[in-house]
Amino acid sequence: MKYAIIIPDGAADVPLDELDGQTPLARADLPNMDSIVSQGRCGTVCNVPNSLPCGSDVAIMSVMGYDPTEHYTGRAPLEAAARKLKVDPNQWIFRCNLVTMIDGVMEDYSGGHIRNEEANKLIDALNQRLAGDELTFYQGVSYRHLMTIRGDCKVKTTPPHDFLGRKTSGYQPKGPGAKKLREIMDRAAEILIDHEVNTVRTDLGENPANAIWLWGQGKMPHLPLFAGRFGLSGAAITGVDLVRGLARLIGWDIIEVDGATGYLDTNYAGKGAAAVEALDKYDLVFVHVEAPDEAGHNADPQAKVEALQQIDTHIVAPVLERLKAEGDDWRILLLPDHPTPCTMRTHTRQAVPFALAGKHTSGIVDAPFTEQTAEAADLHIEKGCDLMEFFLKVK
Repeated sequence: MKYAIIIPDGAADVPLDELDGQTPLARADLPNMDSIVSQGRCGTVCNVPNSLPCGSDVAIMSVMGYDPTEHYTGRAPLEAAARKLKVDPNQWIFRCNLVTMIDGVMEDYSGGHIRNEEANKLIDALNQRLAGDELTFYQGVSYRHLMTIRGDCKVKTTPPHDFLGRKTSGYQPKGPGAKKLREIMDRAAEILIDHEVNTVRTDLGENPANAIWLWGQGKMPHLPLFAGRFGLSGAAITGVDLVRGLARLIGWDIIEVDGATGYLDTNYAGKGAAAVEALDKYDLVFVHVEAPDEAGHNADPQAKVEALQQIDTHIVAPVLERLKAEGDDWRILLLPDHPTPCTMRTHTRQAVPFALAGKHTSGIVDAPFTEQTAEAADLHIEKGCDLMEFFLKVK
């Protein structure tokens, strides 16, 4: 058997005036996604438990078959695992966004989707001025970086994309150690505001990365290996560190694709080609595409439609073709991890549509892959981590 899982991150949405009352999934031309519904099963699944933050880290842990109420420790540790950072068990790991703040308002969670070479200069400056035995910054990709710190950091934090356009004062870290974190963010802003990188970005009309935001904290988790649980080898294709980290922790290989940016300009065709090739070697291939989620955060319905169509053409189509070369011995699963409605510009924890096709599945309805189709189906999974076993073992 060969298995493929395709995740158009944040694809689920609500009916939008800009799309004549349709959701992006309903508006987009998605013949290959639609064929999975007509050939197999469709339904809904809830990947984010009410007790945990509503993010891709929690949701994708569920999709991979692991109960986040048992295993989740935070987003930043997953990204640290992706980068193979050696972190002391007593250290806390924080996600460190380079952001744009204007007059105390969170204007941009990504610092204008700052370029890597610019971001690295800013992180270097922070290390030179702030780092020591207790504190270190680690370079990542674009605006996504990490910070480790010792001490009591059992704080409550809020992702910056959850309060865009609002004053940051109501969303500062709270709890033991929060004062220290607020001081770090204040000192970082003093360093970044006049940095030459931001002077140039401002002159070019680009958003300056003039502050940092700390969130997603936790200590490194330990997950049982996927092969030990399900007896299958796996590989992940993604442009996002949190997915790489989860994959590494469960023993999957990571397949890197040139031009996989984690943004709207990602290399869709490259991801599709890599998935087709990987199916020759691995039992299960997991393809994650961040682009629809970024479109939701940007409140750009048309960009989400276009991203979904790219995924359908350049990833779903070639993967389906490759799987069907196995005769009957294949299965495919398609689903967003969580909704990212363009009207809200952030994640929500509602159930998402899923569709699966292949061996031991048969078409029940001939309908498109949309939220409405899934809600009208007869298959509704309340606990997201149960979907993996259903997908692998349904008969």
